[in-house]
Amino acid sequence: MNQVQNSVTLIGNLGKDPVKKGSKQNTVTSFSLATNESYNNKDGEKITLTQWHRCVAFGKKADILVQYAKKGSKLAVQGKIKYDRYTDKDGIDRLSMDIIINDFIMLDQKPEKKAA
Repeated sequence: MNQVQNSVTLIGNLGKDPVKKGSKQNTVTSFSLATNESYNNKDGEKITLTQWHRCVAFGKKADILVQYAKKGSKLAVQGKIKYDRYTDKDGIDRLSMDIIINDFIMLDQKPEKKAA
């Protein structure tokens, strides 16, 4: 039950290609994931809200994401939320939030093979 205390699952699309950093022994990949939700306002007009989430993956998962995930790719990610406090260059205290990826599934459909 302890693993459920800090758990998040998101389905969305990559905003940009994943960015790989680090060494061969310690690979880190980060990417932004857009999630959308829609509703109808009081006038019946459809409103879509987009939320952006910064995601981080390590090791083999990071390598796979860099190799196969591209801007626009649809992903389901599961992980945990991590908050960090820092002071920016202007001396202002900031709070950042990352989703640390434990697992993911690529949801894009494979391209159909053309008949010869």
